[in-house]
Amino acid sequence: MTGISPPEPLLVFDFDGVLVDGMDEYWWAARTAALQLSPALALPEQAPPGFARLRPLIHKGWEMVLMAAELSRPDLALENLLADYSRRLPELLARWGWSDAELQETLEQVRSRAIRRDLPAWLALHRFYPGVVERLRQLERDGITWMVLTTKGQAFAQRLLESAALAPAAVHGHEQGSKPEVLKQLLGHHPRVWFVEDRRPTLERVRADPGLAAVRCFLVSWGYLGPADGVDLPEGIHWLEPDRFAAPLALWP
Repeated sequence: MTGISPPEPLLVFDFDGVLVDGMDEYWWAARTAALQLSPALALPEQAPPGFARLRPLIHKGWEMVLMAAELSRPDLALENLLADYSRRLPELLARWGWSDAELQETLEQVRSRAIRRDLPAWLALHRFYPGVVERLRQLERDGITWMVLTTKGQAFAQRLLESAALAPAAVHGHEQGSKPEVLKQLLGHHPRVWFVEDRRPTLERVRADPGLAAVRCFLVSWGYLGPADGVDLPEGIHWLEPDRFAAPLALWP
């Protein structure tokens, strides 16, 4: 009897921190949005070191704008914020008198305006990680379906992919719902879903959801990782380094 090979997996990639390094754009957009909301803020044109330290904790775009505003405060206790980031967000929104929806809308207005006025300049603030474009094109040549699942606005991710002549089967932005919600929808059509992410908390939420038990999870070794994110990974989260990422899927951990 001949065994039946399992179907090829559907590869679902996070965008920022997995495919693209957009740190320069994040600070530029966050700073511009914060100044639009509060023009008196004193914010440097170059990202301060604290922004890079906060970036691994940031989950959604609006948080970047809030963190830019916080970094303007001379009395900011950065270590305290790093230690208790998620729980502090409602308090910080209240301090500034903003809502998450207001910040997200302002951020997307800033990006949309930049794309309309000077698309090449906006694209130049991003770079694909080494080897990513080549690997994604190889997946396409091999007939492997891949998609993007991001908390970024769908249109912005699409623009960047188009700039590299990349054509995923779909781009799911924050407009399509949370990552667990989208993954559940995908599982309804694909029996094998592999999810590649750079945020350990996101993968831990996926692993904790019984409805997503079939999703194979990978944490990349590059991107916006905290100092301890790759240490003592729980069962079911696989550490993915660049050499394995470049290898055939059969050799992935």
